[in-house]
Amino acid sequence: MRRLILTLVFIAIAMIASVAQDATYANVNFLVVKDTNGKPVRNASVILHPVNEKGKQEKGGFQLKTDAEGKAKYDGVPYGKIRIQVIARGLQTYGEDYDINQPQMQVTIKMKPPQEQYTIYK
Repeated sequence: MRRLILTLVFIAIAMIASVAQDATYANVNFLVVKDTNGKPVRNASVILHPVNEKGKQEKGGFQLKTDAEGKAKYDGVPYGKIRIQVIARGLQTYGEDYDINQPQMQVTIKMKPPQEQYTIYK
């Protein structure tokens, strides 16, 4: 009986270890710079949203802020599609989907100045 219990415990531990290995996560470093001159964008909001197989944004997400060098980091991003949005004062909002598929990733985002507004009223 004791041997059976030890065997079952060993099998349970092996199953838990295999499930833990299936959940793969990445460490992602972000660099946000101005497209016009390459200078870092301080205090930009970097927002991460999971994206499902159909390309639809799912509920939940995470927000980071860039430091004085335009850098932000997030450890533990699950592998798969993720939508990255960046919002910064005086710059055009950025948004794009990325495929997280490596243990270490570097994402450089170039923020553009706002586009000129067009109107029929002049």
